[in-house]
Amino acid sequence: MRTAVPLPPGLLRTALQQEGLVDSEQCDAVGLGAARRGALRRAGLLERVVRGVHDVAPALDAAGVAAWRQVDRWDRARRRAAWLGVLAVGRARGVAVGACALALLGVEGLPARIRPEVALLDGTHRVPGGGVHVRCGVPERVERLGPVMVVDPVTALVQTVPALDREHAVAVLDSAIHRRLVREDELEDVRRRTRGRRGSARATRWWDLVDGRAQSPLETRARLQCRDAGIAPHDLQVAVRDGSGRVVARGDLGWWLDDGRLLLVEIDGATPHGAPDALYRDRARQNAIVATGALLLRFTADDLRHHRVAEEVARHVTPSTTRDGAVVRPGSGR
Repeated sequence: MRTAVPLPPGLLRTALQQEGLVDSEQCDAVGLGAARRGALRRAGLLERVVRGVHDVAPALDAAGVAAWRQVDRWDRARRRAAWLGVLAVGRARGVAVGACALALLGVEGLPARIRPEVALLDGTHRVPGGGVHVRCGVPERVERLGPVMVVDPVTALVQTVPALDREHAVAVLDSAIHRRLVREDELEDVRRRTRGRRGSARATRWWDLVDGRAQSPLETRARLQCRDAGIAPHDLQVAVRDGSGRVVARGDLGWWLDDGRLLLVEIDGATPHGAPDALYRDRARQNAIVATGALLLRFTADDLRHHRVAEEVARHVTPSTTRDGAVVRPGSGR
């Protein structure tokens, strides 16, 4: 790491792991005392967030740390909220809970902004300021995630899902299952433990929408929008086979059309598809899909924002429903 500012490299590495935040104890450990921190604040390389927590992001920017610049800003904002809560109450006794725990565990689909939220191992309630919320009670199921403590995934989901809207709640649950943080059979435990919590009544309609095969929140959003339009996909992660039966690709969402052809919908995120190598692979993959006779439609996050996916799919798909309203493959007999 090339350091172009007067901060110890070790502190910069710690800050990088903690989304740009460090506490006073970590500063003191590398010789960055109160007087020197004051000088760095005046130089614009350090900012005080709350008492005992400091923002080193200006120094990381000045140092030109590549890893710092390559992270998605919303992913960082969510994890940063989690770190702020833990550092504000003390790393030795602060436990990330709710959406903050899910963010640190890598769960996708959370709202762009979440509030810093923690619990304390001793069950006390201390308000450190800076918008940090401290939950009352002793967290029963605590896991160590590297240098930070978090509640277990089931508890984190119980604390989070009732407070979300349908789109975020289903995306979060999809992601937790897809990442194998919870098993599908544990979903009933999450559901049971949410009963009686504020927001749990409206969430009762969402549990049957969860599908851990979704590989991104964008796929979840597309599926929900199509379902709302009466054209729910017949399958997810659909295998596309050539004439010899070899699987040449898998599509995010799939429908079997009345003429027997397969309609695939692909949801492209900006990051994975923007590099030249990725574009080449996508082109080769798309050619292989089209060569099988399948119809391929590709969409972006902007298309989802404007509900273009369901609108375009509806041009090709004839809704066919069962008694429960689920759209099924024509001729499947379901």
